[in-house]
Amino acid sequence: MQLAGTYLLNAPPEKVWPMLMDPNTLAGILPGVSKLEKSAENTFKSIIEIKLGPVNGSFTGHLYLENLQEPTAFTLKVQQNSKIGNANAAIKIDLIPVEPGKTQISFDGDVKMTGLLASMGQRVVSSVSNVLTKQFFTNLEKELEKDKIPG
Repeated sequence: MQLAGTYLLNAPPEKVWPMLMDPNTLAGILPGVSKLEKSAENTFKSIIEIKLGPVNGSFTGHLYLENLQEPTAFTLKVQQNSKIGNANAAIKIDLIPVEPGKTQISFDGDVKMTGLLASMGQRVVSSVSNVLTKQFFTNLEKELEKDKIPG
């Protein structure tokens, strides 16, 4: 399954980048993440709880940040396993300065699923991934707003 899109944030790449590299911030903005713990340089153990239609799944695995080009690009690799199937993804993420104080995030990657996840159908999984993507960007915007508040 292809996962691609763009999103405009009201913050410069120099402000967005550190948030995307910080495990505590990521744990708070990634939908479904109940645990994100650094296990090595740019590698994190993760537990993710996701509901896909009628199926609930608890996934354990790793997130990897690779090809880091601060503050403009990186690749997010995900390997997650559960009783309902496995998911592996590699998503290229670009932070593009567009106008003063704004960043366009562009993402493009491929997600491979096995087991019950793969048999659920493209429509269900695609719909859920769209909801989770919107939720991620909403959470990131809220985190950026919190950072603007003095105090």
